[in-house]
Order: sequence, then C-alpha cells, then structure tokens
Amino acid sequence: MDVGRLPRFRFDPQPLIESGIAIQLHVAAALTTLAIGIYLMMAPKGFTLHRAFGWAWVISMAVTAGSSFFIMTLFQNFFSPIHALSAWTLIGLPVGIAAIRRRNVKKHRQEMTNMFVGGMVVAGLFTLLPGRMMWHVFFAI
Repeated sequence: MDVGRLPRFRFDPQPLIESGIAIQLHVAAALTTLAIGIYLMMAPKGFTLHRAFGWAWVISMAVTAGSSFFIMTLFQNFFSPIHALSAWTLIGLPVGIAAIRRRNVKKHRQEMTNMFVGGMVVAGLFTLLPGRMMWHVFFAI
C-alpha cells in the first residue's frame, strides 16, 4: 500500500482459512452476531420473532466473547485490553436477560445496545486496523 493512499477493498479469505479453529469460530460467531444484531436494532421489539432472534444473538455473542479468550495473537500468549470487552460482554449478557425478565425494558435495551456497540462495532473496527488479520482479509495487498 502506498503511503497517503486509501486502501482499496478486496476480499482475500486466505488468512482466515490459514488461521486456527479458534479464530475461525470467533469470526463466524462475530459475523452471525453482527447480522442478527443489525436486524434486532431495526425490527419491531417485543414479539416472538424478536425473542427468538434475541436468544440467537445472545448465544452467538457468548460464543464470540468466549472464543476470544483462545485468541492471543496481539500480545503473544497474553490477554490484551480487548479481552476486557469479552469479559464485560459475558457479564453483561445475563444482566440484559435478567432486566427483560424483570420487565425492565429500558435497562434491557441499554445493556444489549451497549454490548452491540462495544462488542461488535468498537471491537470490529479494532480488528480492521492495518496489520491485523481482518485487515489482510479485506484490504491488504
């Protein structure tokens, strides 16, 4: 990539194919979580379909967060600050579920939205930094 030029999008799955099973599971779960999360943010709330997709989102989010603890490529065999998001997510999921079971819709919405933004958007953008694997999947030459 030339300095000063914006990277061009191009998809190369080879780095993902060559990665370990933990990374592959993590990426698959994260993409599932992202897709379901976008739907849940836009769709009507409180109906059976929302609840069904909500449970699917919780499961895929838990798999995404849990699988991250088996990925330690950033600091070679040590957890990185990004793992704090995973711990926060694994704590926040039951909090969000408990809130809706107590019919506290505001708290439920807040918890789940914060996890979506922090766990999917912020962490997702972090994976797209130059030099990271997902950068090579989507941008690098």
